[in-house]
Amino acid sequence: MLVKVTRGLFVVSLVAGLSACNTSNPTSGLDVAGTQQQPAAAPVVQGVCPSIALRDGTASFRTYAKGGKDDPSKVVYQASLAETTRACTRNDAGQLSIKVMVQGRLVAGPQGKAGSLSMPIRVAVVDSGNVLYSELTKFEASLTDPATPAQFVFTKDVTGISGEVSGLTQVFVGFDEGPYNTK
Repeated sequence: MLVKVTRGLFVVSLVAGLSACNTSNPTSGLDVAGTQQQPAAAPVVQGVCPSIALRDGTASFRTYAKGGKDDPSKVVYQASLAETTRACTRNDAGQLSIKVMVQGRLVAGPQGKAGSLSMPIRVAVVDSGNVLYSELTKFEASLTDPATPAQFVFTKDVTGISGEVSGLTQVFVGFDEGPYNTK
């Protein structure tokens, strides 16, 4: 009996909810005087979103104990970047914005310990060899237990790219120990 009542209440609530979705308000979009309001400008989903890739040789980053550069037994931390994704929008002025996201992993080396690591991650937007955007960001990830790897997600909002994006435009992400120049 309880099952039939519960099922009946569920069906009635579902029908009521669906019927509310299908109703329309003839005065929506009108102000007090009855004139049509202009909707707020929202970002437009970009039809062409540049592909994203890890630049060759920039998917891993190591730190070493003092005096142990390039000695595998002196590695303190090793970080790697793996999966990438992006989302693009254009504003009313035609400027492209790209939200870049990269999944990474941080592990302790033979000299590893719990702690934080500041990593230099560069995002660059390139079109036919021309750099449209380049920024190096110091990103910090933490390792709470040296015996357990840690996952991290790096997110960067790239804004203000003007002009047409061609099929040759690419977004590159990777570790970069170069100077911290922005845009």
